Amino acid sequence: MTRKSQSQWDFGELFTAEETRDVLTVSELTTRVKRALETRIGLVWVEGEITNLRLQASGHCYFTIKDESTQLSCVLFRGTRATQRELMENGKKVVLHGDLTVYEPRGQYQLIVQKVELQGVGELQAKFEKLKLKLKAEGLFDPEAKQELPNYPQCMGIVTSLSGAALRDVLHVIRRRQPSLQIVLVASRVQGQGAEDEIAMGIQKLNKWSERQPLDLILITRGGGSLEDLWAFNEEALARAIFTSKIPVVSAVGHEIDFTISDFVADVRAATPSAAAEIITAGTVALSESLADTGERLSRLMSRRHEYLRDRLGAVGHRLLRCHPRRSLQKHMQRVDELHDDLLRASQSQWKSGEQRWRGLSERLLRVRPELTLRRRRENLIQLAQRLQEHSLYRREKLSQDVARLADRLRLLGPENVLARGYSITQDARSGKVIRLPKDVKSGQSLRTRVAGGGIDSTVN
Repeated sequence: MTRKSQSQWDFGELFTAEETRDVLTVSELTTRVKRALETRIGLVWVEGEITNLRLQASGHCYFTIKDESTQLSCVLFRGTRATQRELMENGKKVVLHGDLTVYEPRGQYQLIVQKVELQGVGELQAKFEKLKLKLKAEGLFDPEAKQELPNYPQCMGIVTSLSGAALRDVLHVIRRRQPSLQIVLVASRVQGQGAEDEIAMGIQKLNKWSERQPLDLILITRGGGSLEDLWAFNEEALARAIFTSKIPVVSAVGHEIDFTISDFVADVRAATPSAAAEIITAGTVALSESLADTGERLSRLMSRRHEYLRDRLGAVGHRLLRCHPRRSLQKHMQRVDELHDDLLRASQSQWKSGEQRWRGLSERLLRVRPELTLRRRRENLIQLAQRLQEHSLYRREKLSQDVARLADRLRLLGPENVLARGYSITQDARSGKVIRLPKDVKSGQSLRTRVAGGGIDSTVN
């Protein structure tokens, strides 16, 4: 049933001639009126000014809307969305949507409100949808027309209010995730009449700036607000400025639930200013994390390689130590000592044996006493002594020759001859300490390297 044929008190043929003869109680009458209102009128849209607003502790709102001549009681129950209750304020002109009914205890008809809009918001929403359809038909929203954001931006332009929280949120995230990102800031109003022209002008300025110093992207942003507060971002002039920008544009307007024409035209839409900063820096953060991971892996590989080379070097050093000429020299020196001890022991044994024989003969001579025998024995003794002396001299000469040969062999194995065969000895230039291991040197240390025929001075880098 349409509303145009219904007046507020026109109940049509609710009461027949026979029924009018019946006497109704107030409750019965009120019930019939309530039923008629709910079934024949039901949901309605009503506009007016809020008066007599009462906010109960239970969370329910009771108020009256009025025009020049009439007023209507209304109730907004607690279960309605909180955003609806935030619009309730005495003196505000609103558009209400709800069920018309009767509050039976008072016999008063009232509106149970389900939705509250500020007067004029509906017109803005219609304007928004109309412009959205127009720009969509022209291709301003086409995915093919959108530019890709650079993975690793170095310089970014921002068009926003200098006093807004959106700018602080964006800068905070950038300082945390990519502090090296350069910012070119263009101040602009983000709400009110003419704000869309200032934002569009900011985009054009940044495009001209990019001709001198390249910009990777442009961010337009502001914090949340009502549809009226965000309306600058729903203007056609700004939408076309975004579309014609040669630099990719990111739109971060309002909260996550807010959508503007700029969001649809922009190359990338972010739910919030902070989310926009995270999207812009995502590539750099991912690269940093990848580099950090690669560096850690490289460090582990280098550590394992270092340990392997250190073990190899230790093994080679041990082998070189076993083959060092000093080891052979030490072995021959020990052999010389052993031969010298053998020589001494042999000489002592010969002298003891001769002495014993001389004593034996002397005793026999004393027992026999013949002078001839004594003389002969003495001659024999002299001969034996000469032979013994000759033998001792021979043994000493032979041992001396052996010692000389060993000495010659030692000289051949000595450091000078070793150097002559191509080896070298590296010493600290100041202390003369022999350098045996690579770890014994340090940067800037002066070294002296002995080679055959001289020495070489050097400095460790």
